[in-house]
Amino acid sequence: MKIALIDSGIGLLAATAAVRRLRPDADLVLSFDPEGMPWGPRTPEGVTERAMAVAEAAAARRPDALIVGCNTATVHSLPALRARLEPGIPVIGTVPAIKPAAAGGGRVAIWATPATTGSAYQRGLIESFADGVPVTEVPCWGLAEAVEHADRGAVDAAVKAAAELTPDDVTAVVLGCTHYELLAERIRAAVQPPGAAPVTLHGSAGAVAAQALRRIGARPAPEAPATGTVTVLLNGREGELPETALGYAEARLLRTASPAASQ
Repeated sequence: MKIALIDSGIGLLAATAAVRRLRPDADLVLSFDPEGMPWGPRTPEGVTERAMAVAEAAAARRPDALIVGCNTATVHSLPALRARLEPGIPVIGTVPAIKPAAAGGGRVAIWATPATTGSAYQRGLIESFADGVPVTEVPCWGLAEAVEHADRGAVDAAVKAAAELTPDDVTAVVLGCTHYELLAERIRAAVQPPGAAPVTLHGSAGAVAAQALRRIGARPAPEAPATGTVTVLLNGREGELPETALGYAEARLLRTASPAASQ
């Protein structure tokens, strides 16, 4: 089994780690766009052009499925990617987990990039899936970039600023950018009011990984031997995970779980 994932940068690590935990025996292809990152400020057409290039590089490795490990690319490029690659390669997008967050019935905050916050796309998801619960959209200025560069000071400042925009009475926070899932515990600590019930965080990585397996007719097998390999593509050329990625547990999991080949 081979699963490919694409993103401009390390935001795809959350879904990659989720796939690894479900199927330690799966070979992984991680296709990055260091020459074109970040995708967020680009036009929809520009995002699709960049996403298509790294997707085609991954598709050349003949994966059984391809995960778009980026909310921005999913919004702008998923139809084009599916038109190009399916039915030969199922393409799975990443959508903010608004529906499960709203199921708890309390106030929800959605942490997202400034470009996504207030967008027609996100407002549409809220209208469709929030089921009438109050939702606060929180723009996280500079957070994805700080995560990408493993800039601890910038991460702390961005998390603090977003937490200050988050109402004290939220019961759930949706992590609306895949980069944010790499900071889950730090975000949880920042939004947790003293003495209140624990705030629940909702990411997309686990659901995306499970959907990829369903699309190819495979079952989770977390007990399988950790024989899966990891191939890293940097604008189509084989390379290594960025050094900044290794500051996150999700990247270290790939190294420890892939003795056969980690590139």
